[in-house]
Amino acid sequence: MDTPHAVSRRTFVRRSLATAAGVGLWSTTQSWAGANDRVRVAVVGIRGHGFGSHIRNYPLLPNVEVAAICDVDENFFPERLRWFEQNDKPIPKTYVDIRKLLEDKSIDAISVATPNHWHALAGVWACQAGKHAHIEKPFTHNIFEGQKLIEAAKKYNRVVHHGTESRSSKAYQEAMEFMRTGGLGEVYLAKGTCYKWRDTIGRTPVEPVPAGVNYDLWLGPAPKRPFTRNRFHYNWHWHWDYGNGDIGNQGVHEMDIARWGLDVTLPRRVTAMGAHVMFDDDQETPNVLMATYEFDNPSGRSDKKKILQFEVRHWITNYEGGFSKPPDNNIGNIFYGSEGYMTMYGGRWQTFLGRKHEPGPSGVEKGNTDRAHYQHFIDAVRANDTSNLPGTVEDGHHSCSLIHMANTSYRLGRSLDFDPKQQRYVNDDEANRMLTRQYRRPFVVPEDV
Repeated sequence: MDTPHAVSRRTFVRRSLATAAGVGLWSTTQSWAGANDRVRVAVVGIRGHGFGSHIRNYPLLPNVEVAAICDVDENFFPERLRWFEQNDKPIPKTYVDIRKLLEDKSIDAISVATPNHWHALAGVWACQAGKHAHIEKPFTHNIFEGQKLIEAAKKYNRVVHHGTESRSSKAYQEAMEFMRTGGLGEVYLAKGTCYKWRDTIGRTPVEPVPAGVNYDLWLGPAPKRPFTRNRFHYNWHWHWDYGNGDIGNQGVHEMDIARWGLDVTLPRRVTAMGAHVMFDDDQETPNVLMATYEFDNPSGRSDKKKILQFEVRHWITNYEGGFSKPPDNNIGNIFYGSEGYMTMYGGRWQTFLGRKHEPGPSGVEKGNTDRAHYQHFIDAVRANDTSNLPGTVEDGHHSCSLIHMANTSYRLGRSLDFDPKQQRYVNDDEANRMLTRQYRRPFVVPEDV
């Protein structure tokens, strides 16, 4: 492996040329059995959270090595490799094409921090190649992809882990146990908030693809579109081809906590409305979105329902739940029960009990939940056993499905009835077509994994 100072762009390209052959036909590795218990992880997507969290945290875990990094923008490789050298870590291999990476039999697992439209395909391909996969939130770009991730994990007996770190918070686990054991009485309503200051993204013109960027690989499953800066780094979140808006970006964390606290899976009904307000720019997703879900509650009283509310705001707001103060973002959850309510935000929880809202039990997270979450994944990989993970592949699918359902209701402009068992909308062909997407070959999430 060349040192960071010796690695040239030509070397990166030579190592990472895309293959013209079909995908999903790798000769699979055996169940994990690394030398001396060392787990060799490849980080896919090395900008943003991929560098700030994945690359920085895995090497801090006992006997874990970031053995490869993969990104369609090779301009980031020299700086990332320099980080490994400066921190006295083994220098990883580099790949541009994830398909070439998955052919590397020395890799035990991949950790995916790509744009959303690549998440599920990377996970399915990893399972087919005999590798485990930690996948950043949201797991999926649509509901169909979550179903395929579940099938792939089971078929190939791989660990598929969702990047919602709150599941690994001991404080939040304590809060959930408090609710499960009746501390709030009958918990009937959860509200999640995602109030983040986000200015206009403006408009950017069509331009040539920057040198060092494999734009065809970046597009992957998405339709062929001309390159613009607003369709690329970060602002892809606000385009339907690649992202899911802020309900699927920051919101997925709070949505997962809300669903976890309510102890529900998939709803019977969803209603969402919103708009992209104030700014005349390239953004397609709403910056104001209000969604409400209705779940069955067999153990409840009277109507036997549970309700989840979720709201996205991108600008001036009141500050609900005491989560923060102006001008900060206001992000968190409130749970309402027959005996009181609970706030959860920023790794802390607080209860308020009775009609006088007397302060009750509370807790604060003292650990590093990012690192704990990666450790849970590594432990599951070593054991090839998901039983001790704080969240299952099904949990990831269910929480992400709520996001997709809200966006579908918003885009169609109507309430939707849903069959949780069949995982299809009731008597609504238009909505059911939005359960999946048209994939651009060869980047296809397969029906038969």
